[in-house]
Amino acid sequence: MATKSALQLQFLTDQNKKVRITVPNPKQPLDQAAVNQAMDLIVAKNVFAYPQGVIVKKIGATQVDTDTTDVG
Repeated sequence: MATKSALQLQFLTDQNKKVRITVPNPKQPLDQAAVNQAMDLIVAKNVFAYPQGVIVKKIGATQVDTDTTDVG
């Protein structure tokens, strides 16, 4: 069985749409303060633009773990 981990950063755009940035295999253990700081920097620097608009506000972050098992 293989476990994959990803960090999903969720933001709101200037068009009031939700967008998500996924970071595969984040450094463990996750540091909540570092994640918040990184999200604040993404909002402040306005680096990413989407068809849904530019990021203006952070919503939250979630760690997603997926287990995969070969059956054959």
